[in-house]
Amino acid sequence: MPEPISFSVTPLFTQLARRALPAVAALGMLAGCVSYRGIDPKAQPAEASGLAASQSLAQAAVANGQWPAAEWWKRLGDAELDQLVSEALAGSPNIRAAIAREDSALAAATVVGAQQGLGVTAGYDLTRQLLSQYGLVPQGFGGRWFTTNQLALNFQYQVDVWGRNQATLEASLGQAKAVEAEVQAARLSLSTAVVQAYIEMARNFEQADIARAVLKQREGLLSLAHDRLNAGLDSQIDVRQVEVSLPEARARIIQYEQAVEMGRNQLAALLGQGPDRGKRIARPQLAVSAMDTPLPSSLPADLLGRRPDIVAARWRIEATRRDIQSAKAAFYPNINLAGIVGLQSLVLSKFLSTQAEFTSFGPAVRLPLFGSGTLKGTLAARDADYDAAVERYNQLLADALREVVDQVDALRFTDQQGAELDRAMSLAEDSYRLAQARESGGLSGRLPVLSAEGQLLMRKSTLVDLRGLRLALNIGLVRALGGGYEPGNEQPPAPSAMSATNAAPVTSAAPATSAAPATSAVR
Repeated sequence: MPEPISFSVTPLFTQLARRALPAVAALGMLAGCVSYRGIDPKAQPAEASGLAASQSLAQAAVANGQWPAAEWWKRLGDAELDQLVSEALAGSPNIRAAIAREDSALAAATVVGAQQGLGVTAGYDLTRQLLSQYGLVPQGFGGRWFTTNQLALNFQYQVDVWGRNQATLEASLGQAKAVEAEVQAARLSLSTAVVQAYIEMARNFEQADIARAVLKQREGLLSLAHDRLNAGLDSQIDVRQVEVSLPEARARIIQYEQAVEMGRNQLAALLGQGPDRGKRIARPQLAVSAMDTPLPSSLPADLLGRRPDIVAARWRIEATRRDIQSAKAAFYPNINLAGIVGLQSLVLSKFLSTQAEFTSFGPAVRLPLFGSGTLKGTLAARDADYDAAVERYNQLLADALREVVDQVDALRFTDQQGAELDRAMSLAEDSYRLAQARESGGLSGRLPVLSAEGQLLMRKSTLVDLRGLRLALNIGLVRALGGGYEPGNEQPPAPSAMSATNAAPVTSAAPATSAAPATSAVR
């Protein structure tokens, strides 16, 4: 029976590490020949505190620490709307595509992580070969067939002295976190789009009702005009002037009915379904005609941590910063340890004996003294990626604050218009009541009533548009504030102008997943 065999891997790599130390020390002294001095990022992340907005937001309603709720659309009190938003978030192809991108980013991070540490492969090879009689083979072996059996374990280990592999892993994790936040941004975009389309459909239903009332009012005017014509009080011209307005009134009804159907189609598409799904959407039953969204008292600082697109941009900055660390670590010696242990024999009966054991191991240390151009170009590219990520973040931060201010300003001016229109509506209602009272008392005919009713309907139509606009602006403000997004305990580090320029290779970089939350001054 062959004797049992065993291999001890730990002493092997301990010995390899000891033998590699002198070479590492020597190449470490040569590392000064390959320098990345002067290759640094140029962009500086903006500070939220530096974006002045106190005057622009001075007149806005403020609620201490109050942000939109997770299911903010339920404030509208429409069960069908709740169902539509839930259905969209669960079945929209856009959301599923965003989730697929998240899965892909996580898989990529898993691959990068799996490439670190000790790599072991096992293999068995059987080779049948005829040795040349005139080759470099021992005498007596030429011209004969041999079968070689080999069973071996191959070991590969890269010593991450300068933190290059760790930085690469953290960069990949940062990109995955950015995509995760982008999924939430897609969900926010979709939910606001569904609510906006639903509000618009509700407005079109109301306008269609008013248009039908206008048609009925003009038909009353036409009937009165015919009566006055028969009585000799009006001419045919007066009748024609009233008749001309009827086709226009019918056309407006058709216009709003078409808009309702287009709204149903739009909602069905947002749900990721066919137009037939929209046919089942009933008339909106919104419980409120106005919705107020107060501003949190911590603007603009906390906006950085509440908007998913800004959180994603911060993770992108952190990922590119880690890429810079990895690129800088490439300027230092690269240490690889390799070994193989196994069995090899030309005689099958001896294949599993201790005499068939073989071992091969050794370190490989590399320093690209004459490849510095490639290293510098790679580092410069990583710096450019960092600059681009920072500038996108800076612009996104400015745009986010502008969106909040735009919605607040628009709401303020809309409320001013609404106050004036409410007064006009009150006057029109009084005029209509007085005209009805005079008709009932026999002091006037039907014409003043119909004329006052026309003025009242016109102002109702204007108010419906204004209320729909106000609801839409509040939904826009919810989106500008980040909706109900609340990032978990893992927050991207606060962007800092020094974070990339001081990113020197380290022997054990902290994982990106354990990054401390950003301070309130920058969040």
